[in-house]
Amino acid sequence: MAAQKSKSAITVKGSAEIVVEYLDFGINSILFQRGLYPPEDFKTVENYGLPIYMSQNNKIKEFLSSTFCQLKEWLVKRLVDKIALIVTSVKTREVMERWDFNVQYEGDIDNPNQTSDKPLKQIQNEIRDVLKQIASSVAYLPLLDCLCSFDIQIYTKNDIELPPEWGDAQPADIKNAQFVRLRSFSTNIHKMETVVTYKSED
Repeated sequence: MAAQKSKSAITVKGSAEIVVEYLDFGINSILFQRGLYPPEDFKTVENYGLPIYMSQNNKIKEFLSSTFCQLKEWLVKRLVDKIALIVTSVKTREVMERWDFNVQYEGDIDNPNQTSDKPLKQIQNEIRDVLKQIASSVAYLPLLDCLCSFDIQIYTKNDIELPPEWGDAQPADIKNAQFVRLRSFSTNIHKMETVVTYKSED
């Protein structure tokens, strides 16, 4: 029984992979739901018991892949505080919307061999609930009625050494901002809280 339990335990690396998989599905879903790219650029995949729209644009796929590759490494080392998806107007460069994915570290954070016995099914159910909220966000978020682009910012601990292709980013503040806090999920190693901040129409 003990051997079976340790075999199914989630490692720090495994937890980081779960978080990155959530971000991949979540960010793609946001790009689709918020109409940043044409619907025909996306194809539906089934995951967590949900249909999720994934971009087929090679530039986007490459950008996300390289970003997530670096992010995974930093999550394992517990160097990340937040990942932010920034949506800006192409014409004015004004920040229209910001999706913050806040990271908290749980349990024995000084132990690199930390594991979690939380059932994967339970974690996936929690992730599914967040993704359902992202998909329904179009019901309350203002229409993005201008051509928009996106970028990803990763908020790291101060003493981190950045790779050459990474640089310091400007704060992405929104004027007249309102925000909605979505559900969180936890692997018992990483806890992810998702918050969308948007420009009020007032």
